[in-house]
Amino acid sequence: MKSTLLTKPLTKAHVEEIAGQFEMPDLTLPFWGYRKKMPMHRIVRLEGEGNYTVFHFADGSQLMVSLTLKKMESRLSSKVFVRPHKKNIINLLYLEGIHPDQQQLSVSLINGHRVDVSRRKASRFIKQVKGFQQELGILSDFRSNNRLVA
Repeated sequence: MKSTLLTKPLTKAHVEEIAGQFEMPDLTLPFWGYRKKMPMHRIVRLEGEGNYTVFHFADGSQLMVSLTLKKMESRLSSKVFVRPHKKNIINLLYLEGIHPDQQQLSVSLINGHRVDVSRRKASRFIKQVKGFQQELGILSDFRSNNRLVA
């Protein structure tokens, strides 16, 4: 299977640096009777499990909350988080590659996870990724110009 890499994947240090440029406030999640604040930029992907959502974080940890994926989708930054499949939402900051196949499109994330893209959502997903990549390019150009001036 051929892997297509859109741009060089971001490192965790770059993610921390770039996260401030996007509107990504901390999420407050219900967790065993209390609320827990989680930095949105550290979420690699969300996985739906019925009425629960499993958060997969950049440090390898996981957290299950009693909210549906649909409810979580509305709380996330639409510039960075996309839903390629009904069971998953991914953070484009952690996108490593897109893998086209005759039957199925899938993506790999820098933590090693592989997520399928539904056939119905594939063209919209590719447009979202390209838009995100363009925005990243604009941000990196802006940062480069500011470093030269400063």
